[in-house]
Amino acid sequence: MAKRFEFWFDLGSPAAYLAWKRLPRFLQRTGASVAYKPMLLGGVFKAQGNASPVTIPAKGKWLLGDLQRYARRDGVPLGYPPGFPINTLTLMRQAIGLQMRKPERFTAYVDAMYDAIFGRPRDMRDEKLVAETLAAAGFDPAEILALAADAEVKQTLIRNTEAAVARGVFGAPTFFVDGVMFWGQDRMDFVAEALAEATT
Repeated sequence: MAKRFEFWFDLGSPAAYLAWKRLPRFLQRTGASVAYKPMLLGGVFKAQGNASPVTIPAKGKWLLGDLQRYARRDGVPLGYPPGFPINTLTLMRQAIGLQMRKPERFTAYVDAMYDAIFGRPRDMRDEKLVAETLAAAGFDPAEILALAADAEVKQTLIRNTEAAVARGVFGAPTFFVDGVMFWGQDRMDFVAEALAEATT
């Protein structure tokens, strides 16, 4: 059986964005497969009485500077949209909805959203800009927006987020290999080591 790991993420996390950009080469290098696990990071924070580190002035300033260093090293554009950190509830429902209903289009959606949020920062609180981004990526905006209103989709995102909390997830990105958790885009080398030692 191929080696497999879980990738828990939220579209509002710049660290998860950097990890997402590394994933294609990472998968090629490790020969592993990935289980994508969308969650609502705001829901995780709320359940744990936690908050985004960027809301803490000194820590946030350092963290954003550190992420810029990783972005430059990886050759990945990184900026921050108006209103950052943003509420990603609708965007994550859309991601879950595509994963459920059109899984073959899931990664294209995540690519488009991450590029719009952090690659060429746009105000994704604006429904018009979201629709434009979806259309440019080959999606029917009305169809994707409808997914966010689907009751089953909403419940699936809630269940994913509750499962993340139950597993001990407290930030994004989070990886699991054989039940062992790794947090942060700067821990992907450890994920690779764990995959090399994995038996399945």
